[in-house]
Amino acid sequence: MAKDSAGMQVEEAVRAVRASSRRRQVLDAAVVVMQRTGFHQMSMQALAEEANVSVGLIYKYFGGKEEILLATIVNILEEFRDQIQPAIDAAGDDPVERFVAGFRRYVEIVDGNLDAVALTYRESRTLDQQGRDTLKELEVATSAPLSAALEDGIAAGVMNDIDVDLMVFDLMMIAHGWALKHWHFAPKFTADAYIRAQLRFVLDTIVAPARRESYRYLTE
Repeated sequence: MAKDSAGMQVEEAVRAVRASSRRRQVLDAAVVVMQRTGFHQMSMQALAEEANVSVGLIYKYFGGKEEILLATIVNILEEFRDQIQPAIDAAGDDPVERFVAGFRRYVEIVDGNLDAVALTYRESRTLDQQGRDTLKELEVATSAPLSAALEDGIAAGVMNDIDVDLMVFDLMMIAHGWALKHWHFAPKFTADAYIRAQLRFVLDTIVAPARRESYRYLTE
């Protein structure tokens, strides 16, 4: 008996979930191996052993090492792109609270992907021009919610008239610094303490002087 359309849709959904899980399994393993050996020294056999899959299965999902590297970096950038705006929206209407929620989520994502973020800095230059262009597009999409939050704060008169593009760049570097200098900061700070400490500096810069005291609770 032929399967009905509902049954086929369920099977297709199961296959898609399984493929996504396998793909993520390989990418997680790639981060581990590249952290250990570097991109150029990573062999497909070592990757397969780390991921506990066959080399053939890796090639089922990826065309080669360069594609794996790109997918690894894209994976973390897509987390930023997909999660920051919902965090901002959940914070309500206050521009400063919205900004803080977005920055906080950014650092939390970094904290959950320390090795992948560090890998992005170390190995992204290995990508070809098309790969680098892809990353640039994702970085712009990633920064857009924070830019909009700052622009809303300026328009509402609760933030200083700052250079938004420059400030967002600084914010991203602060967030990435939790991964790049984790060896230095982790003995001193938890991720939450790092966020609050950095926000004290940032809010004193961006929030209008007359409004700063009313937002101190965000860093306590």
